[in-house]
Amino acid sequence: MLKDRNSSAIVAVSDIGRARRFYSETLGLELAPDSGEDPLMFRTGSTTLGVYTSEFAGTNKANAVVWGVGDELEAIVADLRGKGVSFERYDFEGAEFADGIHRFGDFRAAWFKDPDGNILHINSGD
Repeated sequence: MLKDRNSSAIVAVSDIGRARRFYSETLGLELAPDSGEDPLMFRTGSTTLGVYTSEFAGTNKANAVVWGVGDELEAIVADLRGKGVSFERYDFEGAEFADGIHRFGDFRAAWFKDPDGNILHINSGD
C-alpha cells in the first residue's frame, strides 16, 4: 500500500513569515517551484518539507525533522552556530557531548529548535 510511496515531513509554525526566513535563510532551504504562501514547501534533497501555520506549533516534544548529513555534520553545526542557532544538550547514557554534537562512538548527532520550538535533528548518517 504505502511501501512504494514517497513521504515528506511537515512542521507546524505560528508565524509563517518568521518560519520562511528561518528555513530559507538560516537553514538554506529553497522553496519548491510550486510552493504557495501557506503551506510553504521547501526542497530538501529529493523530498520536500512542508511548513504550515497551526495553533499547535511547537507542541511536539520529539524530533520533527531529521537530516542525515554524513561527514558534513561538524561543518554544518559550525555554520548554523555562526547564524545564531543554539544546540540542545541531552543526557544520553554513553554519549559524549562537545561543541553542540553528541557522539555515540562513530555516530554523531545534533539537535536544535526552530523559532517555534520544533526539534530539528542532524546526524552523521546518510
